[in-house]
Amino acid sequence: MAARSDAWVTLSLAPVPRERVRGWFAGIDDLDLRFPAERTPEAVRAAIGEAEIVIPDWSSALHVARPEVDAAARLAFVMSASVGLDSLDMAALTDAGVVVANTAGLNASSVAEWCLAAAFAVARSLVWVDREVRAGSWPQLELPERGSAELGGRRVGVLGFGAVGSRVARLFTAIGCDVHYWTRRPRPTAEENGATWSELDALIARSEILVVNLALTDETRGLVDARRLDLLPTGAILIDASRGGIVDHGALGRLLDTGRLRGAALDVFTTEPLPMDDPIRRSDRILFSSHAAAATAESVERIFTLVRSNVARAIAGEPVESVVNGLDPVIVRRRVTA
Repeated sequence: MAARSDAWVTLSLAPVPRERVRGWFAGIDDLDLRFPAERTPEAVRAAIGEAEIVIPDWSSALHVARPEVDAAARLAFVMSASVGLDSLDMAALTDAGVVVANTAGLNASSVAEWCLAAAFAVARSLVWVDREVRAGSWPQLELPERGSAELGGRRVGVLGFGAVGSRVARLFTAIGCDVHYWTRRPRPTAEENGATWSELDALIARSEILVVNLALTDETRGLVDARRLDLLPTGAILIDASRGGIVDHGALGRLLDTGRLRGAALDVFTTEPLPMDDPIRRSDRILFSSHAAAATAESVERIFTLVRSNVARAIAGEPVESVVNGLDPVIVRRRVTA
């Protein structure tokens, strides 16, 4: 069925099949759902000129940067299906009066649980044991020699203390860990979930388990570099559920190769999917995940319920939720005349 001539043109850059995107918005009247001809920056710029609403690419392969914003004279609303906004030029969008909303907090439980599960898996070498048993071995007494260890009582550092980080602190505190956290603004005691604020380098230097949950910004890019990784205690574990580019994975791999660190769990990478020739693939001390820490049925339902309802609210002239750039949550349609 052809879209109505006055339907809101909505451009999806989501890295999923088109039919799935159509399913998210099925039944919403007055919506003309479109896709770029190819998943390239050139195709995005060619398609965005008529877009009034954009669903951005949470994999960050496609961006809505200043050139795209400059080409999008009708754009009024960007609805991100993720918390991270690193594929968007927020300054350009805000300068253009484009309202941006995200799904902050809706994946927090899923990501926090993944961080705890990943720490257990690395500390107990669960993936390695599974592989050895499937191959016919029976590694039992070898595990303590490999470094299998309990988590209870460990010193845990949490980088980032938003919706995810605060839940991470609560989960690790619940199993008896001594949890410290770092964020630019220390939280009131009532919001710390049993954790204690520490200065960044001091936090890393004491962390037997370091959990990274930061958003990727100009300030956090490269924050956990080779120098800071070298501050970690011998035998430490690193859990990275943030964004690719915050932790130096190359330096991390070298520390794992020398045996100075016990292991790591990585859900995010600078290039996704992780290239086959990336040297860190060689390490059997790393638990790999496909940027899927948030990928539970419950989290996905919460996220896309908000995406769908916010698009419906925008079209209906009702205030949208979770605006992140301080603009009026009522989306005003832009009429462009020749």
